[in-house]
Amino acid sequence: MSAEIWGRILAGLPNPHFMQTAQWAQVKAPVGWQAFYCVWSDRQFIANTELAALQTIEFTPRAACLVLKRRIPVGGFGARLAVLYAPKGPNLDWTDLALAQRVLTDLEGFARKQGGIFVKIDPDIVLGRGIPGSDADQTEPGGEAVRGLLQHRGWRFSDDQIQFRNTVYVSLKPSEEELLANMKQKTRYNVRLGPKKGVVMRVGGEQDWPMLYKMYAETSLRDGFVIRDEAYYRAVWQAFRGLAEPLIAEVDGEPVAAVFLFAFAGRAYYVYGMSRDSHREKMPTYFLQWEAIRWAKARGCTVYDLWGAPDVFDESDSMWGVFRFKDGLGGQVIRTLGAWDFAPNSFWYAMYTRVMPMVLDVMRARGRARTRQGLSA
Repeated sequence: MSAEIWGRILAGLPNPHFMQTAQWAQVKAPVGWQAFYCVWSDRQFIANTELAALQTIEFTPRAACLVLKRRIPVGGFGARLAVLYAPKGPNLDWTDLALAQRVLTDLEGFARKQGGIFVKIDPDIVLGRGIPGSDADQTEPGGEAVRGLLQHRGWRFSDDQIQFRNTVYVSLKPSEEELLANMKQKTRYNVRLGPKKGVVMRVGGEQDWPMLYKMYAETSLRDGFVIRDEAYYRAVWQAFRGLAEPLIAEVDGEPVAAVFLFAFAGRAYYVYGMSRDSHREKMPTYFLQWEAIRWAKARGCTVYDLWGAPDVFDESDSMWGVFRFKDGLGGQVIRTLGAWDFAPNSFWYAMYTRVMPMVLDVMRARGRARTRQGLSA
């Protein structure tokens, strides 16, 4: 019940995100992250680790934020140090700059109290829409105002952008016929090709998780990105039961592609996608995206977030090929503020940001090796 209460609090605020839910906190707990549920009223700020405490709230929340805390295992004076991260938060009306000032002040104080090397935020604050320099390019003055506010308060644009800064939204308000018409001609052709070539779609279940992970691991090695171990994704899929489902494309009973979709507070997300080399000429991934759009519409979502677009919109960006695929679906590029850090202690922040990239490089190399070894076992 408490998780549902937190979900309702988020859903009552502007731009709620599934990574701010109690379910996401549940996923991160086994890998060392402690959750704090922060709520602001007109006069009050509450930060509590217990979801049950939310049931006693007797005011209308004006802002809310899930903050994840992870201790850094270093000795001596650094024994109490930690990093704090509000994934896709805080949630509030950022056009209310007085409220934004209050929330930032409280987060800064909270970071100091918790021994934070830094607190990182990355709310979906829009800076612009459309590909920069194109006819569709639009700037958002409100986003620029928030960026100025962060800079004035001493926050820094983070070198470590955990989530994608840019993405593509497909509005789900048009009819299915209009959504197809909005797609690029080649994409629309490929969407229709799959069923003609024998591609069928089904909704997956828990029994499919081992197969889905294996396909995802194959995709990661083929396309050059790093994934976590199977237990992590099982935890994600388990925690989001009812809010997430896999859609699986098959040819003659053989799974050839899949997407794992999330839906929360009127917005659907394409977070995990995977495919095999077999039957690629039948374009199963295009058909799956169309079925994902229909899945999202059936759940009352008004936006489909395709989860990621390049930082630089040309062929030099590693995401360019994936973006071309997403762009064909008729969505709009959304450019956001990205992740920003507030560092109470400049010394430890400099040490952390210098050392951590090297640690992550080692971890990624080990992760790729484990994935390769797991597939060959």
